[in-house]
Amino acid sequence: MWFEILPRIALMATACTHRFTNGGEEKRVAHDSFQWNSMERDRRISGVNRYYVSEGLENID
Repeated sequence: MWFEILPRIALMATACTHRFTNGGEEKRVAHDSFQWNSMERDRRISGVNRYYVSEGLENID
């Protein structure tokens, strides 16, 4: 029936809302120490103190 599509629409609307409120950036969540250390490494390597700005290997000293 037509109402079977409602949960999928709600999920899509939630994803679009999160993308809009976060400025277009995906949110990374650190659930354990490895993920936290990876985010800190990405923040340090980016050169602009943001983990979601990826510049690549040329920034590594």
